[in-house]
Amino acid sequence: MLSRYFIDRPIFAWVIAIGIMLAGIGAMLSLPIAQYPDIAPPGVGISATYPGASAETVETSVTQVIEQQLTGIDGLMYFSSSSSATGQSRITVTFQKGTDPDTAQVQVQNKVQQALSRLPSAVQQQGLSVTKQQTDFLMLVGLYDETDTATQADIADYLVNNFQDPIARIDGIGATQIFGSQYAMRIWLDPYKLAAVKLMPSDVQSAISAQNVEVSAGQIGADPAPVGQQINATVTARARLQTPDQFRKIIVKTQTDGSIVHLSDVARVELGNESYTTSARLNGHPASGIALQLAPGADALKTAEMVKAKVAELSSNLPHGYKVVYPRDTTPFIKLSVEEVIQTLLEAVALVVVVMFIFLQSWRATLVPAVAVPVVLLGTFGVLALFGYSINTLTLFGMVLSIGLLVDDAIVVVENVERIMEEEGLSPRDATIKSMEEIGSALVGIALVLSAVLLPMAFFGGSTGVIYRQFSITIVSSMLLSVVVALILSPALCATLLKGSDEEKRHKGWAGKFNRWFERMTDGYVRRTGKVMHRRKLFWGLYVVVLALLVLLFVRLPSSFLPVEDQGQVMVQVTLPAGAKSSRTSAAIDQVQNYFLNDEKDNVAFAFIMTGFSFQGQGENVGQGFINLAPWDDRKGIVNTAGSIAGRATKQLAAIRDAKVLAMTPPAIRGLGQSNGFTFELLNSGGLSRDRFLELRNQLIAAASKDPMLAGVRAATLEDTPQLKVNVDAEKLAVLGLTQANVDDVLSSAWGSTYVNDFVDRGRVKRVYMQADAPYRALPTDLDNWMVRSSSTGEMVPFSAFATTQWTMGPSTVSRFNGLSSFEIQGQAGDGASSGDAMDRMVELQKQLPAGTSYAWSGLSYQEQISGGQAPLLYALSVLVVFLCLAALYESWSIPLAVLFVIPLGLIGAVVAVWGRGLENNIFFQVGLLTTMGLAAKNAILIVEFAEMAHKQGKNALEAALEAAKLRFRPILMTSLAFIAGVIPLATATGAGAQSRVAIGTAVVGGMTTATLLAIFYVPLFFLTIARLFGSDKPHGAPPATTPDAGVPA
Repeated sequence: MLSRYFIDRPIFAWVIAIGIMLAGIGAMLSLPIAQYPDIAPPGVGISATYPGASAETVETSVTQVIEQQLTGIDGLMYFSSSSSATGQSRITVTFQKGTDPDTAQVQVQNKVQQALSRLPSAVQQQGLSVTKQQTDFLMLVGLYDETDTATQADIADYLVNNFQDPIARIDGIGATQIFGSQYAMRIWLDPYKLAAVKLMPSDVQSAISAQNVEVSAGQIGADPAPVGQQINATVTARARLQTPDQFRKIIVKTQTDGSIVHLSDVARVELGNESYTTSARLNGHPASGIALQLAPGADALKTAEMVKAKVAELSSNLPHGYKVVYPRDTTPFIKLSVEEVIQTLLEAVALVVVVMFIFLQSWRATLVPAVAVPVVLLGTFGVLALFGYSINTLTLFGMVLSIGLLVDDAIVVVENVERIMEEEGLSPRDATIKSMEEIGSALVGIALVLSAVLLPMAFFGGSTGVIYRQFSITIVSSMLLSVVVALILSPALCATLLKGSDEEKRHKGWAGKFNRWFERMTDGYVRRTGKVMHRRKLFWGLYVVVLALLVLLFVRLPSSFLPVEDQGQVMVQVTLPAGAKSSRTSAAIDQVQNYFLNDEKDNVAFAFIMTGFSFQGQGENVGQGFINLAPWDDRKGIVNTAGSIAGRATKQLAAIRDAKVLAMTPPAIRGLGQSNGFTFELLNSGGLSRDRFLELRNQLIAAASKDPMLAGVRAATLEDTPQLKVNVDAEKLAVLGLTQANVDDVLSSAWGSTYVNDFVDRGRVKRVYMQADAPYRALPTDLDNWMVRSSSTGEMVPFSAFATTQWTMGPSTVSRFNGLSSFEIQGQAGDGASSGDAMDRMVELQKQLPAGTSYAWSGLSYQEQISGGQAPLLYALSVLVVFLCLAALYESWSIPLAVLFVIPLGLIGAVVAVWGRGLENNIFFQVGLLTTMGLAAKNAILIVEFAEMAHKQGKNALEAALEAAKLRFRPILMTSLAFIAGVIPLATATGAGAQSRVAIGTAVVGGMTTATLLAIFYVPLFFLTIARLFGSDKPHGAPPATTPDAGVPA
């Protein structure tokens, strides 16, 4: 026997235990720390720019061309795209979890290369980027001037020049986005001056390209050289221009009279912004920021630490008044939530030790299971390292749940040894040997059953499978290590630490009072168990009622993917009417900033706001705010949580005229959406016109806005905006000797923004842009100021001679999903409803629309949909594997039923507890259910194992069941109370990340409570019923007997 070997060699047992702990310590010090494992599926982003193009032009000329090539890519889950009126095309390709991000990027890059030749030349000139990325921001590095002397453009240029590239090169950063822009050389054209010298924008562009170049002039005396050559030197000639004065002197034309036309004669030249789309402020000061996206698979905490170290290094020489802040930083919440779980873990250990001491009443006996805690926990860290996992809230949750489990095995060992010592008067060594012969198989059986319950989780795929695996591997490895300790170290400790039973001590003081009370309770328990088996039909009927109640409550539980956490951040989205200028947006978002800095000043650390950007899209009529809240300890009470603050802000800021303001909290899992709530994709699967498709979208949003199960339902893209359409008469072009190419060139150069080439500014290469000066592109009539040169006459022809204009409405952003035109709709569950209820309701409303549309889910909602379908299969698979393990253990198809019947008795407690606290059926609840299933089965096994042994020794089924119930009553209560005590800190958690702890803790505490209180009565009944049903009630070699306690004939 394995235990006997180590009973005789206790030092060897200690060596093994110490080796496990040392391996665990080494692993613990090297494991990365994260809030969650890498749950979000990997993504690859494609970005392209078509300057001056409308959203529809970008969609048809760029986005669709690229999308058509996205076929035959391994692991592709879905892709989405947006084409904006700012000329931006962004495609996000999302892959199945487990896909190698590097391989995915290479495959996408190859597909983009196939489409490159079909893209407009302006797009190719700007360049395309293909990057590994996630869809949200890890953090936002902000820079502001507290003296208010610098402009937003000055700060943005400094940030780009000095911060962006060093930060972008940090390992773990997938992509960066600057809120603002660096300087650029701006050539502002004057149409009247151009016409006076018969020039078009293309002539100016050609002149700049020809004269702003670097010449490779070669060398003097380079080989092969004449014999005797004595000198070798590099020849330098023209270099790129560097200052506005140098650009002003560019010669754009030489007149017939010999006079020279310089660039300054037809344009205004200045050092301006590369882009004027966004501006930012922090607490009222001019600011700029760099948003950082985490690369797939990167360690968030480690990457953030490297970013902050690099920023600290770069900040050593900041200009006077410049300050660095982090308006959005997810890492404090990650650190604090992990610290809270670690504190819960320590509290659980302390409570478990206290419970063990109360029952064992001896520090020597308590030391045996207490020693198992560090050995198993540290050993579990070693297993996590082998699987490449991290220290995160999920693995730590698994360890908290494991504490009660891992001491169970050692408690069973020491309790049984003490019982044998007391009843049979054996020495500690002999009692330990006999005890291990009795319970060794039960310990293995418990380990098999718990592993069978939890191990199937490890084989589920997708992001949900990642969460399940963290729990599965952690708890199963803890259980297996616990059994190893219980079979190797615990017997050795019992044989060497325990002393003979001290009857006098057991009957004195608090221990004596406790033991006398517990003996009376045990006698009462046995009598009541006898009555239960005497009234078998009644209690089987009650069991059926419990099953019905379980089903009824379970189907009525609201569902969600993950609980909503207070992450210390609030995001604000501001939208003004289509066509609104940035000045109006700036005025509105200033009111948003003032609200948070004044009305919520006790809850807000600082507010970073910007115009021209939002998660809806880019445009002058949108804005976005990142509100960094005060520390959690300074925001006590539910009214000061992030969710409450966001809710109040949305209501109060609704009073801002002409602005729609929505405050929201970040998503539960970084990388799965931009905010909490659902993400619904309405697809144009019927080839509807855009106007009809838009009409149906508005119809759906209107219906959803009236539904009490839904809240905050909104379009995730910007509304259509006024557009000025230029209609060119092709026949007039031909008559006037004009070409369509020249007309298009004048339009795009004047009203758009043409990238010419590069220049050097303080040692850094920057861009040169050419565009009409602001007064000549302010009104529709300004189009007539622009002229095109006739190729036949050489005269300048105004646009009024061949073109007309008209106002239309067009999209500012065109979205697509999986190759179909789409509208993304976001929202949250209404009061009293769950995210699952909200998702179901959205599907119902979509099905009520006329034909031509379909739907899909993305982001967190996509994962929630998958997880909802996996849960029933997971439960069924776990029960099946448990049954097969028990059948193999007992060599019986019937006895395992006595164990399986107890599982609903645990589930009812979990469901009632969660329902009673108003919680939801989410992944943490599902893990809690599976844990409860294993624990309920464990208690049943302790009784069934001893009942089966007694039955084989000659007792009938009734006697065997009652004897087993009496013998195992104390260890079952002790192990169950120890486990419940260990999990109570989860169920009562507060602070960062509390909702997740509460979700799993409530389910397990409720489930374990009923699994203990009901199972101790029902397991003997199940054993007796199965024995009689399958004809194994007769004793082996003994006549029928009567049990006086129960008053029931055998």
